[in-house]
Amino acid sequence: MNSLLDQVILGNPIQNYFILAIILLFVSMIKRYLSTGLAKLLYKEVRRWAPEIGQHEFSHLLLVPLEYFLLLVTFMLTIDHLNFPPELNVPVYNGYTVKMLLNTIMDLALTISIIWIVLRVIDFVSLMISKSADHSHDHTDNQFIVFFRDFFKAIVFIFGAIAFIRILFGAVLVNKIIAGLGIGAAALALAAKESIENLICSFIIFFDKPFRVGDAVKVDAFQGNVEKIGLRSTRVRTLDKTFVTVPNKKMVDSVLDNLSLRTHQRAVLRLEIAGDTPADNIMLVLQDVRQLLTSNERVQEGFIVNLNEFTKDTYVIQIIYLSQVIEGVQFNALKNEINLAIVAILDKRDARLASNKIEIHER
Repeated sequence: MNSLLDQVILGNPIQNYFILAIILLFVSMIKRYLSTGLAKLLYKEVRRWAPEIGQHEFSHLLLVPLEYFLLLVTFMLTIDHLNFPPELNVPVYNGYTVKMLLNTIMDLALTISIIWIVLRVIDFVSLMISKSADHSHDHTDNQFIVFFRDFFKAIVFIFGAIAFIRILFGAVLVNKIIAGLGIGAAALALAAKESIENLICSFIIFFDKPFRVGDAVKVDAFQGNVEKIGLRSTRVRTLDKTFVTVPNKKMVDSVLDNLSLRTHQRAVLRLEIAGDTPADNIMLVLQDVRQLLTSNERVQEGFIVNLNEFTKDTYVIQIIYLSQVIEGVQFNALKNEINLAIVAILDKRDARLASNKIEIHER
């Protein structure tokens, strides 16, 4: 039996092949337990930063790539103890021998395995951050997470492609490609100047956060609710229910009024009373309007009700008040209630509007 195991085939004793097969079979059988144990150890470390993520979610992301990585590393470590048969080391293509080809395949497989694990780690980090962002009502953070997840994955793919080229064709070609990319990137930057500016402005919006998804904004001639913040543009649903795409550069460079961040709504009412109205009636109107605003709990203290000016034909009464009612429908209902009450006061005090003039403003 020993003589059979000691027989040399392709430069190695048969017992070495048996040992290799037994090790690979053993690792194949326990690779799930090894990767599960390793995932548990890693989960204990990351649980402090991501208590919302369960062990099953964490294991689901890393289990399979860890299994293949462990199996591949085991195979590379064991096969390294075998002698490569000289009779198989023959050229196959352009000076490449079978041994060189197998080494290249092993390097490529190891690179793919590492890239796979890194991509899963990026997915886990984005999942960890998104779990925390779910507790916030700001949907901009979710878009921010998706953007950077894809951004870092693209970087990993680029480095992976460079590693593949270096393994297959050597470092000389990589240096040439990088030098060529430098010249090409400069030309591309000039051609895509506007797109790059919009991309940079998207980073400014994400970090500075002058507005968020769902905010009501007014920029230039457009007013509406922000529905999406993209890498190039921001989508706004206008008051007319149209869908406007505004470049991010304009959202950053223009004067932007974030209506959702206002603390009060302001209403301005201008009444032009006929010039033949008795002065006592004007005073009573002012008193009644002040009492009306004072008794309304939705009107902020510090309102203005005064005889602002007068001409030979009219008395101009100015009414300015603030309200913490922000929502448009409720604020319009408040204005309607106050305006009707003022009309009743004018009728009660026999104060007639001059040529039926009345001006209402709001901010």
